Amino acid sequence: MAVIVAKESQSGARVGNVWLRPARGAGQEPPLTRERIVRAAVALLDEEGMGRLTMRRLAERLQAGATTLYWHVATKDDVVDLAVDEIFGESKVPDRHSDDPRNDITVLVDGWRRAILRHPWATEVPSRQRPLLGPNFLAWMEFLQAALLRAGVSEQRLNAATWALYNHVMGATATQSSLRLSAEETRMGQEYLRDQRDRFPTVAAHNYIADDDWDTTFRVGLDFLLDGMRLTPRPGGRGDRPAAGV
Repeated sequence: MAVIVAKESQSGARVGNVWLRPARGAGQEPPLTRERIVRAAVALLDEEGMGRLTMRRLAERLQAGATTLYWHVATKDDVVDLAVDEIFGESKVPDRHSDDPRNDITVLVDGWRRAILRHPWATEVPSRQRPLLGPNFLAWMEFLQAALLRAGVSEQRLNAATWALYNHVMGATATQSSLRLSAEETRMGQEYLRDQRDRFPTVAAHNYIADDDWDTTFRVGLDFLLDGMRLTPRPGGRGDRPAAGV
């Protein structure tokens, strides 16, 4: 396994993304591997969340010294980038495109949502403002954007369509993962809305507090997005083709 080290660009600026820096030779590598680091980081994040991840705690979990850990990853951001890409590896990218690009998009996005729900800390990653460039993420993105183009999305609107789907997944999973109402809180919330129904009649009448059918809400929201994109498969856009980069 290659080891990522910090490097300056040709302009002298320090390169901050783990995927954009060159690797040290494997012959210099100590016993601790990047695979072990990533597995430990994902486990730590799953158990304690983003706020509890530090290089010191990760080194302790690995029973390794900080110097050994820094041999493989230069910063905590590197660790998170690698952990996020590991999650995208759990979201299976189909080997081939089908004849129905809309179904391809739906299956791919739903698989990503389920992976994120297993690792809810990942919903905090966009606030870090670091581009995702790992191989698992790029394979996922390649399939998604190719499917969107096959479904009739123009190249000029491709990135907007991609971000709309991305934000739908991240927003839906963040809400589902963080909103934890007890039965008593739900009951009191419904009672409060009934008392306020003269001011908020629509909200009070439509089960705002108690509706926790997350799967249906996500699926209907996704349909809204895809319908709004007016997907029309392009003539000659044959299915059953190998997915690029997979």
